[in-house]
Amino acid sequence: MKVYAISDLHLGVPGNRQALAELPFYPEDWLIVAGDVGETTTHLHYALSILTARFARVIWTPGNHDLWTIPSSGEKALAGEEKYQDLVAICRSYNVATPEDPYPVWPANNGSTVLAPLFLLYDYSFRPAHVPMEQAVAWAEESGVVCNDEFILHPTPYSSRSEWCRVRTAYTEKRLASLPPTSSIVLINHFPLRQEFARVKNIPRFSLWCGTTRTENWHTRFPVSVVVYGHVHVRATDYRDGVRFEEVSLGYKQNWRQEKGVRAYLREILPGPQAPGNETETQWYR
Repeated sequence: MKVYAISDLHLGVPGNRQALAELPFYPEDWLIVAGDVGETTTHLHYALSILTARFARVIWTPGNHDLWTIPSSGEKALAGEEKYQDLVAICRSYNVATPEDPYPVWPANNGSTVLAPLFLLYDYSFRPAHVPMEQAVAWAEESGVVCNDEFILHPTPYSSRSEWCRVRTAYTEKRLASLPPTSSIVLINHFPLRQEFARVKNIPRFSLWCGTTRTENWHTRFPVSVVVYGHVHVRATDYRDGVRFEEVSLGYKQNWRQEKGVRAYLREILPGPQAPGNETETQWYR
């Protein structure tokens, strides 16, 4: 029995939809889906109908694309918290675990391993120290970078995405703190938990929309063994303080090799590899 992970399926891309349909069966294994399934609930239904038939259990957390409100999609124009709760309800209809459910316990390791899907968003704190918060988006725009979230990811009923992020991180901190200290936690988030992993070299100011510094020390603050994330479309394995960080995105057509199929991009999270001797070395995946 294994736990695999993937994120950023981006099923608005026709080739990605076809590739997902060709994924083989893993009847004894679990799958983590770490956000950005697509832009519509139709994409989510499509993904879950396939993945829940292929895997013994599926665990989901949302990405920013999943939360977009696109009036031209023909779907209900839900926004913000209401949109998120609608996605949660869809997942529950497929018996898929969400950040609002009890954290699943992996039956191996005497049941000590907890898989914790998180929904945290971002707060524009992944920026240089000299850039004031109130000028952060304008700073990014100077380089021609503005995330679509600014227009179609609405924070309703919160005043901003930053406030929504603050509420979500506070809620999640309490849940994680309530877990037994003997637990081995797998943290699952769409966005990287540390600023150093916001690897957006071609568009560096896009880092604003990549996470929050509130989570920088969560891998040591809580008894964490693995952190799973996506969003940046730069697949890699890193180790920090004995904790394994896995970026598991598939991405757009230019981000992966279609001839390899989606199967080649499933990352084994549990049991997973042994830590290398040099924990500062990054393993990249193409």
